[in-house]
Amino acid sequence: MALPDSPAPRPLTPVSLILRLCLHALLFALLALAAGRAVTDSAPRAGWVAAACTVLAAVYLAGVRAPAVRRDARAGAVWLAGLGAAWAGLLALSPDGLWIAFPLYFLELHLLRLRWGVAAVAVTACAAIGGFLAHSRAVVPGAFLGPLLGGAVAVATVLGYQALYRESERRRELIEELITTRAELAAAERGAGVLAERERLAREIHDTLAQGLSSIQLLLRAAERTLPEDAAAREHISAARGAAQDNLAEARRFVRALTPPDLEHGSLAGALERLCTAAPGPRVRFSLSGTPRVLPTPYEVALLRIAQSALANVVRHAGAGRAEITLTFMDASVTLDVVDDGDGFDPPPATAGRHPRSAPSGDGGFGLPAMRARAESLGGLFTVESAPGQGTAVAVTLPLPLEAAP
Repeated sequence: MALPDSPAPRPLTPVSLILRLCLHALLFALLALAAGRAVTDSAPRAGWVAAACTVLAAVYLAGVRAPAVRRDARAGAVWLAGLGAAWAGLLALSPDGLWIAFPLYFLELHLLRLRWGVAAVAVTACAAIGGFLAHSRAVVPGAFLGPLLGGAVAVATVLGYQALYRESERRRELIEELITTRAELAAAERGAGVLAERERLAREIHDTLAQGLSSIQLLLRAAERTLPEDAAAREHISAARGAAQDNLAEARRFVRALTPPDLEHGSLAGALERLCTAAPGPRVRFSLSGTPRVLPTPYEVALLRIAQSALANVVRHAGAGRAEITLTFMDASVTLDVVDDGDGFDPPPATAGRHPRSAPSGDGGFGLPAMRARAESLGGLFTVESAPGQGTAVAVTLPLPLEAAP
């Protein structure tokens, strides 16, 4: 219910503000009614009734405006005790004080814990019944039903409101989380798009422009050897070879500049070792097998990205305690293995265009297909072996290009 200010830092919603104003209006209207009836009916203690109503209104206003009541549960309980004492004085003077019990129910349920609030409502209802019986000196069913039904309605109303409030808070938190996640996803997609474009440009320059310039240089060298002793022709060929060599160096510089930052200052093995060291969650170990060789940039990028994606799956979904990344150089191929001792999963049966052991994981099914696509784009083989409770092993094998093979 809308009562004295909630400790929550968020501003009141329009509904909460309206409920609060309605409660204020109800209490002051009931106090005005009690004082007005005592004065107009020329009751014997009309002055005392008006004074008791004024004191109760003053105590209520003091609590509404007191910052301590808004922040501290103990201060709220003390304020309720003061209200109860002032109300008891009014109830002893006038039977009309009975109606103040209804707004008091909501105050007690709002400011106290549920069990203490219900107990306070019960005590208030008993006091209202006792006051009515003391003034009327007659036992009628309404003397019991009115306060008890009022208390029951107040408890049901507050419990229903609290349930709706909790549901509203859960929805609000979910919406905020979705907005945050969407922003993070958009940023991640932008970053992934930039990196993917850099990798594509590096691959295109390496596979087309750089290879073409190398071929031109070889052809010019062959032409220089076969030409007769013609100084002018040799000079032109030498200049062409120099221009080709300069442009080839420039193309290779572009490729290096477009290489992912993890590979800029070291080898693939060093980048994988740094990846294992920085991984959160499970203990991750890196091992290197075989004789390392220099790989083309697309190979290094693909292996590093597959390792990053597989390790991200381990951290987010596997529930693993240990994981290991192994890079193995063989005579005609290079293999990357990512193994964990986590929960594992049951790969679905083979589908068209998919390796039998290649299956989506808890990341929604996009991680493993992306790794498989990277491997197959370089003529490699991607496999996943897993079973519930037996961990997961991801392996990718790429055939070494002729210039990288021993």
